[in-house]
Order: sequence, then structure tokens, then C-alpha cells
Amino acid sequence: MSVDPSAASAPGTVASLWGWAGWQAPPPGGRAALMHERTNARAGVRRHGGVGWAIAADGPGVVEHAEPGGAIVIAGRPRWRGSLDPGESLATAILRAYRATGLQALEHLQGAFALALAVDDGRESLVAIDRVGIATLTWCAAGGGLLFGTTADLVNACAGERPGLDPQSLFNYVFLHMVPGPATVFRGQRRLPPGGYVRVAAGLVEEGTYWRMHFDDPARHDLPALKREFLELVERGVAARVGGVRAGCFLSGGTDSSTIAGMLGRVTRAPARTYSIGFEAAGYDEVEYARMAARHFRTDHHEYYVTPAEVTALAPRIAAYWDQPFGNASAVPTHLCAQLARADGIELLLGGDGGDELFGGNDRYATQAMLAWYERVPRMLRRSVVEPLLERVPGADRIGVLRKARGYVRQATTPMPERMHAYNMVVRTSAEAVFCDDFLATVAPDTPAQLFGAVYRSADARGWLNRVLAVDLRYTLADNDLRKVSSMCDLAGVAVDYPLLDDDLMAFSGRLPAALKLKGLRLRWFFKEALRGFLPDAILRKRKHGFGLPIGVWMRTHAPLRTLMYDAVDSLASRGIVRRSFVERLIAHHRADAPAYWGGEIWVLAQLELWLQAHATPGASAPHGGQISPS
Repeated sequence: MSVDPSAASAPGTVASLWGWAGWQAPPPGGRAALMHERTNARAGVRRHGGVGWAIAADGPGVVEHAEPGGAIVIAGRPRWRGSLDPGESLATAILRAYRATGLQALEHLQGAFALALAVDDGRESLVAIDRVGIATLTWCAAGGGLLFGTTADLVNACAGERPGLDPQSLFNYVFLHMVPGPATVFRGQRRLPPGGYVRVAAGLVEEGTYWRMHFDDPARHDLPALKREFLELVERGVAARVGGVRAGCFLSGGTDSSTIAGMLGRVTRAPARTYSIGFEAAGYDEVEYARMAARHFRTDHHEYYVTPAEVTALAPRIAAYWDQPFGNASAVPTHLCAQLARADGIELLLGGDGGDELFGGNDRYATQAMLAWYERVPRMLRRSVVEPLLERVPGADRIGVLRKARGYVRQATTPMPERMHAYNMVVRTSAEAVFCDDFLATVAPDTPAQLFGAVYRSADARGWLNRVLAVDLRYTLADNDLRKVSSMCDLAGVAVDYPLLDDDLMAFSGRLPAALKLKGLRLRWFFKEALRGFLPDAILRKRKHGFGLPIGVWMRTHAPLRTLMYDAVDSLASRGIVRRSFVERLIAHHRADAPAYWGGEIWVLAQLELWLQAHATPGASAPHGGQISPS
């Protein structure tokens, strides 16, 4: 089956929600008036409004209810925990519960959602998103109230203006390859974190979270019982999402996607429809593992091989689609895989995202475990013998064993979670060598470390592993992986959901002993043990890969892609954000050595430039006071 990368997506696969709240009356010509005008002019919009508030939404699956003095609109796929009263809808139940218990009402909701409600004739309003951050909601305070929307583009459209770019968010993007919340790339805008809300009452704007992940670490456990419960929860998580729709799933051949494929077939009692992406590049193509899972579960399997020409065509289109700059190159194969499924008539794709962050599957967890061993060495011995010896040995940098030992000790003595960034390109190169002086003067380079540190230290957990998992749930999952998969499925015109992020399965992972998640250096030990006999042994043994794109390799062999990428980073170097000498160094390294690593960094910067070209307007303020305009 062929896929056309230039084909238009089917709009409306994800419901949109937007509105304003907090004004006593819409001021003529102000933001509230613009909101009314734009809402009324939009075809197919369902809107609720009153004095001082308005909520609007369109797209599939919108749940709404209006009554005298109040209304609620929900976008997403929420489910009510427990039973509804006879004749009561989900929307009326939430509104009733909110009037009675306030924020506790949100605890009744499961699954992905963004909601907005108003009560007491608009004198109190609330916006919130789901616990995991599958849904998104951007907001900005203004005039004692707020504008909000499921994307920054919606907020800007409602406001009738595009604010200037936030230099700190641009710095954070280059550092992390995405814009971490709660900030956005636009000045004055914020994003709700997972389990987040904003409430407007009595002219005050209150921001907070109604839920956060709880980690327990029990000393005793019944392993056979835990395995049975886990398998039951995975099956229930799949079953809760596929009723009444033509569903399929991504299949990379890893443990997560293979598990979802097997459970989908079990739940539907029919061959699961599975979709995989391959690459004609040594070391990247893992389709054989997907085929292995497909044979094992007898799925109705579909494959598509991405070409460099398709990447060249898609790169600008994908960059323009994001409401924030986004640098994960696997967005391209994710989109093409979703488009393959849509061409096959799939309405809902299931993704395996979340397994690594819930059950300890990322390689860096094993690395951190090795570094943690050094902390067991008596402090006096470390400080007085080991560290002075390694630092003072003449010529240690030229002796392989000593050089590695010195690097190990330096990382191990860096506190958590700062050492999670030890291999970061900006850290290893230095911010001064990457960014222009004027730009760097406007930002705080330690902000990414502070963001990670705040989550790490405030996590409802004891040991380092669960604290790192909390960080990854917040940033690696919510701000990166979910944004990638959800947005690329929406661009392809197919809905997506994530059974491994089912609320009950997340609660289970929170009470699973940390020693079962990472056993020694064995990643996802419990997850794999529970699935032994269900998944093929070869898949349980394989290293994590996913849909990694060979962008650096293809930039060397495909001239149009190389030209696009090199020209984009060259253009970025003229904006006063990153140094031209740094861009030249990236290109030189890519041509000479390690094309995979340096090509990935070039892609990140190129996507920023392509995003700026698509989103900037003539005369828009540059981060450091200059001008940004389309190239």
C-alpha cells in the first residue's frame, strides 16, 4: 500500500477547545469581543457563553452540557470512574460533582481529556487536562481572566495577535529538543502540566495540579499475583479503548507495541491490524522484529519503507504543523505509519507509549544505577583516595582505563538529577560556544536542570529510580513522546490512544517495587517476566529501538535532504540565537565523523528554523530585541 507524504490530512480527528473566562463583560474591541467574533464566524462550532465567559469546541467526541448559570465542554476520550446516576450524562455528572466537591470532581475522570466549565453565571471557571497530559491546554492571563485553547495557535487566534517569542523557551528547545512546559515558545503563555488546572474566581487566577503520580516501594510482594494483575490490567486497558471503532496499532517489534498487538487480537477475537515502518539503512531497520510479532500473534500486518525523498518533502510540513518547535526526528516515520493505517481504514491507532516510563525501560536507568554504585563507596575513601588519585595521575587522559574511570567518577559525583544531562550537547559543548552572547544574556542556562530538579525533588517517591521515572513521565513522555505521536496521528487523520497509560495500570506501576522494575542492570525486569510466554523470547531480549530515523546517514547520501538541512541551519545562524561558528562545527562533524549523532543535532536546529519560517510574521520581535521575519 502506498503512502503520499504530501496528501492532505483529514481535519477534525482531535477535538478542539477554546474560550475565555473572568471578565464581567466583554469589553468592545478587546480579547473577549474578538473571541466572540471568531467563535461566531467559525462553521460547525458548538458554543456556550454568558456574562464574563465563553466556551467553544469543535471536532469529534465533544461532550457538553449547558444549564442556567453554567456549562461544561469536554474534548477527548474521558470515562467516568464508577457508575453514572440513571439518566445522567458524563457532562452533567462532572458539573454536578464540581458544584458539590470542587476539584475532587476531576478524580472521577479517566482517560484523555481537556475540559472547561463555568458555574455561578461565569463568576467561577475552570480548565483542566488529564492526569498524564495526553490532552493539551495553553492559556494566558489577561484582564483578571484568561484565554485558553488546546493549542497555542488557538489562543493566538482568539487573542487576535501573536505575542513575541520567549528566549528562554528557545534555549530550552535547543537543550532538550522540545519546549518543556509549563512555558510555551510565546511570551506570556503557559501550558497546563499533566493533571493540571487553572481556576478563575473572584477576579483571581489560580494555577495548580489536582493529581500527581504516587510511588510506593513495598518491601514484600507476591510476584505471581502481580504478574496476573498486570496482564489483566493491560487487557482491560486495551478493551476500554477499542469498542465500536475500527482499531489498529503501531508495531515496531519492541515489547510495548508487541504487547498491545497481542492484547488487541485477544480483546477483539480477530487478527489485530498492525502497522510498521522500515528504513533502508544498516542498523536502523527493525521490521524483522515487527514481522516476528505479527507472525506470533497472526496479525493483519502492513509495512511501509520510508525514503530520504519523503523525509525531504515532509520536514517543512511537519515543522509548520507544530504549535511549538519540536525536534524529535521520529515524528516523520510516526506520521507515515499513521497515514498507512488511515489509508487502510483505521479510525483509532493504539500506541505503546508509557511502558518505559512506568516500568523502567530506558537505557539511562541502567547507566544511573551504575553511577549509583559509586555512592556506596565510603565517602572518606572517595574524597581522600579515589578522586585525588584519578585527578593527579600524570597522563591519565591518554590511558584508556584511567580516562574512563575519571569520567565515571566525575559523573557519579554530580548530584541527581543534574547528571541526567551529562551527555547533553549543550552541556558538553558549553552554552557559550553554542549561543550568541546577546541571546545568552537574556536566558538562564540552568533552567532545564531546575525544571528537572523541581520534579525530581518533589516527586511522591523515595528512591532515585522512581524519582527519575517521575521526571520522565513529566518531560520525556508528556512533553515529547505523547506530543509526537498524538500530533502526527492528527496530521494523518487518525485518532490515537495509549492503553499502557490507563489510570489503573499507572497506579499499579506506582506500587510495584522499584527493584522489580530495574533488577540490577536489567531494564523492565518485571514487565518482561510478566510477558514471558506471551511474547516471543527474541522480542523480550531485543534492545529498545522504535521508529528511529536515520536522518544523519541519509543527509550524507541524499543531496536534496542534505541541502535542505544545511540551508536551514545556515539560515538559523543569521537570527542571533546560535553562533554561526557552532553551526559550521556541526556541519563539519557531520561530514567527517559520527553522522548519526551530529545529523540528529542538525535536524533539531533545522526544525527550529523551519518552524520560525512557517510561524514568524514580518516585524515580530526576535528573542533579543531584533526582528524575526520569514526567510
